[in-house]
Amino acid sequence: MTQSNNPVLVQVIRGGAVESEHRGRALVMTSAGQTLWSLGDVDTPTYPRSAIKAFQALPMLASGAHQAFELDDEELALCCASHNGEPEHTAVADRFLGKLGLAAADFECGLQWPSDQQAFINLAWQHAQPDGRHNNCSGKHLGMLALARHQGWPTAGYVSVDHPVQQAIRTCFEHCCDVELTGVPLSPDGCTAPTWAMPLHRLALGFARFADPQTLPEPYRDGARRLHQAATKHPFMVGGSNRFCTEAMQALGDQAFLKIGAEGVYIAALPELKLGVALKMDSGSADAAEVAMAAILKQLNLALPERWQQPPIRNRNGLVTGQWQPVTEAFSGLSLSR
Repeated sequence: MTQSNNPVLVQVIRGGAVESEHRGRALVMTSAGQTLWSLGDVDTPTYPRSAIKAFQALPMLASGAHQAFELDDEELALCCASHNGEPEHTAVADRFLGKLGLAAADFECGLQWPSDQQAFINLAWQHAQPDGRHNNCSGKHLGMLALARHQGWPTAGYVSVDHPVQQAIRTCFEHCCDVELTGVPLSPDGCTAPTWAMPLHRLALGFARFADPQTLPEPYRDGARRLHQAATKHPFMVGGSNRFCTEAMQALGDQAFLKIGAEGVYIAALPELKLGVALKMDSGSADAAEVAMAAILKQLNLALPERWQQPPIRNRNGLVTGQWQPVTEAFSGLSLSR
C-alpha cells in the first residue's frame, strides 16, 4: 500500500497527545463549475457509495413515478437515506411498499439488522428476523422499484447493472455530474446495486448543481428541488437517532442537504451558497469524515453544535477520554470572502 500524500484533516487527541491521524481529500465547488477550495488529490476515482443516493432517486422523480404513486415527503426523504432501521423508518418503508403493490420479498438489497441498538434489541426480543425494510438502503431500493413499476419494467433483477433502472441512474450521473462512466471502476455496493467510481470533483459539481437545480439538466430540476425539500423537512428519515446528517440538517434547516457514503465519503449541497462539498477520508472513517465536514461547514459560516465539531470520546463508564478534532490549518484557506 502506497503512502498517501493527502493532508491530515482530522486527529484523535487523548491525554493531550495525538493518538491517530486521518488523511483525506476534499473540495468545495460552485454550481458554475469553479473550485472554491480544495485539498489533496481530488482527481483519483472514488466510489461515492451511499453519498449519491439523491441522484439515484432523481430518475424516478423525472419519470413522474412519485406523482403516480402519490409519494409524500417522508417517503422521498427515505429514498436518500442510509437509515438506522428504527421503527419510524420501517413504517415508512412499509407504507411505500404498499403504494407500489409490493412486499418485502421484492427487495434485492439483502437483510440487515438495525444499526440502532434499541431497534436491534426490540427486534431480537420479539424473536423476529430483519427483512429488506430494515436495510439501511431500503429507501433507495424503493425508489428503484417505483421507477421500474411506473415504467413497466421488470422488478426482478432491478439491481443488475444492465437493468433499465440502473442504466437510467447511470445516465443521470453522467449528465448531472459531467462525467463519462464508460470503462471506469464498477462494483456492487453493499446493497448490491452498482456503484461507479468518479473523481471527487465530479461528485462536488453534481451536488453544487443539486443545490442550484436550474443548473441541472431540465428533466432533473424539479426532482432535485423536491428531494431537497423532503430531506431537510424530514431529516430523521435520512439517518435517525444520534446521526450527524440528521442533527446537522435539523440545525441548519434548508440551508444544507448532507449525506454520508461508506468508507469515509461525505457530501453537502448548500442552496443559499450554491455550493457543493465532497470529501473522502483515506482511512475510511465515518467519524473522521463527519468532523471534516463540520469543519468545512464552519468555514462557510454554517456552524454546527460543538459536539459535532469536536466530538468527545467516552469510555464504558461514560468518562471523556479524548476527542476528535479537525486540523485547523488544513481548513484555514477556505473562506467565502475569497
